[in-house]
Formats: sequence, structure tokens, C-alpha cells
Amino acid sequence: MELALYDPQFGYYARAARRSGRAGDFFTSVDVGPLFGELLEIQLAEMARLLCGESRIPNPESRFDLVEAGAGSGRLSADILRAAKTRDRAFYDSIRLHLVEASAAARAAQRDTLGDLCERLTASTGALPPSFEGALIANELLDALPAHQVVMRDDGLREVYVDVGRPFQGDVGRPFQDDVGRPFQDDVGRPFQGRRIHDAGQADGDPEKVALHLIEGPPSTPELQAYLDRLDVTLEPGWRAEINLRAVEWVRDAARRLARGFMILIDYGHDAAELYSPSHSLGTLTSYASHRAAGADSSAPAWLQRPGEQDITAHVDFTSVRAAAESEGMTTIGFLDQTYFLLGLLQHHGNPQSAINPQLKTLISPGGLGSTQKVLLLGKGVGSPPLGGLSFKVRVT
Repeated sequence: MELALYDPQFGYYARAARRSGRAGDFFTSVDVGPLFGELLEIQLAEMARLLCGESRIPNPESRFDLVEAGAGSGRLSADILRAAKTRDRAFYDSIRLHLVEASAAARAAQRDTLGDLCERLTASTGALPPSFEGALIANELLDALPAHQVVMRDDGLREVYVDVGRPFQGDVGRPFQDDVGRPFQDDVGRPFQGRRIHDAGQADGDPEKVALHLIEGPPSTPELQAYLDRLDVTLEPGWRAEINLRAVEWVRDAARRLARGFMILIDYGHDAAELYSPSHSLGTLTSYASHRAAGADSSAPAWLQRPGEQDITAHVDFTSVRAAAESEGMTTIGFLDQTYFLLGLLQHHGNPQSAINPQLKTLISPGGLGSTQKVLLLGKGVGSPPLGGLSFKVRVT
């Protein structure tokens, strides 16, 4: 998943400045139009006022670090800045924008996207700033961080691996071998015992070329079982699930770097009790191409046949994300559907015209972005303020 998405030369995200939208492979709230950013600006401006301890940004020397992680070409930040410049110039002038994006192609497009808003841009890099005070936004970032896939068998937890080699010659229970006959080994040097669960076929139909296939084997790290134990989760035999150790570590790291302020994490996901339950017993790992989804269970996962040519995503475990943030001194202020978050912002300080904007229907529609996207609001050194985004209803469906 790491290579297919982020390899500098062949990775799906690395090779293009933009992957979403009508001409891309999937839609995000940003693709609906500028209204999403305009509503987020309401929440960010309130957060800036709370940090300053005043009803307004007090003076031009005030600084508010706005960090967007997984910023892509910068469209969301541009929508936020444009709204601030129009209706809250004091807030706009206080912003120091940090765009964090792994793709060099996307970073190269950011200045064109921002245009005259570049005056607020402080940094465009692949890493979070060492320290900042303000707010961090991550919209659909955590679901695209590389995850482990596991499956429970009668003899215990197994991990699903992508293997590469010529047509498989072994049998179930025999050690797997590479192309020169060396046995694969696990993380402590033992011969790797596993079984083939899917073969993508010979590459280009040429038996001399290598092909990708899935195998099951011992977990690559004991942290996978420890993760489930911390959640008090028991997977039944046959259940498949994703464990995103990277997302948890990313949140911990971001929380350490935030000196004081807020995080707004928006993504597909659930609490652990829902994610690791019968309703998701096939797992949530999915690939997207041309707005069509293909699951990656025991059938033929599309990404295995065309790695680097489509998105790969898995739903976020928000229970573990919250716990990671709280372990670094953050407080959970709210967790709710995007529908109620955006309606709260409209109720709190929205432009009446926003309520009749056709973009709003798409952003809050049940069964669509409104209920599949969850919003996690976190604070550090700010207490538990009654934020505008929580003023309508706090509900998770």
C-alpha cells in the first residue's frame, strides 16, 4: 500500500497533482465546491478568537498557524483563505499557512491554486512543522495512510501480504521461496509459513515475468494483536480487518508538535466497536478508479493487478485516533457526522445564502458525504469550548 500510493516515481498520489473530482477517481467534500471551505472558515475564525482570548483578533501582530495535512494542490486552504479575506480581514491577516503534502507534483501546483493568497503561505513541505500554535486540518488523509490487513483463522491471527514472484510452486504449509530459492522469513528470522489466497496472474501473460499475489502468514509485528487487545476486540474466525498503525503514530506526532490549539480531522470511519463488528467483517480495504469502488477481500482485488493506478483506502478507527491524541495531552471536544457539524456552523454564523446553496445538499446528504464523513474535533491547552460546529447536534450515525 505504501509503494502503490506513495512511491516517488510510481505511486498513485505521487504522479499527479490531483486525483479527485469529476475527472479523477473519487469525490471529496472539496470537490463539491467552495462552500465546504467557506463553512470551515467559520469554525477556524472562532478557534483563532478563542486562542487570542478576545472576541476578535486583537491586532495585526497576532499569528494563527493554519496547517493543512494532505493538502494536495491546496484547494481547501484556498477556499478557506478566500472566505476569510472577504468577511474577516483581521483573521485573514493573522494566518500563517502551512501546506503539508507528500506529492511533489501536488506541491508544485499549490502556488497556482492559491494565486494572490500566496501572501499567507509560510511553508509548502512534505512534513508537519516542528511546532505550531493554531489549528491543523486533515480532510481524508488518515484513510489513505498505509494499513495492515489481518484475518482471523482457527489457529489465530494472520496477516495478509502482497508477494511477488514467478508462478507459485509450493503447497500450503510449505515455506514460501523467492525467485532464487531462498525461503521467505518473518520478522524474527523464522521460515515464513503461509498460504496463497489470491493470484493476480502472470504479468502481461508472460510466464517469465513476475506476478503479484496475496498470501497469509504470521503477523509482521506483535503490535497488531496488541492493538486489538487494547480495544478489547475479538475477531471471529473468517473475519477480515484493517489495522492502521501509521494513522495512530501520525496523530501522536501531530499532537506533540501542536503547542496549543485545535485539530479538525475529517474522514471515513467509525468507533472501534462498529469498525470491528459483524457489519464490517469483510474489512473495509477498497480501491477506487473512475468513481467505481472495488473491495479487496478474497476475490480479485483490482489494486493488485494495477498497483499505482488507483486509490487504496481503509476506514479509520476513530477510537484509536482519539486515544492517540489524548495520550499526547489533547482533549476530545466533539465527534459527529459531517451533516451536523456543517449545520452547526450555518446556525452559528452562516451566511443565509449558504443555506440555499445547492452544494450544501451534497455536503450533508444522509448516506453520502454527510453521514459517511465523520468530524473529530480535538483541543490542546484550550479546555472544552462550545464550538460553533457543535451547536446544532452532536450525533454519529
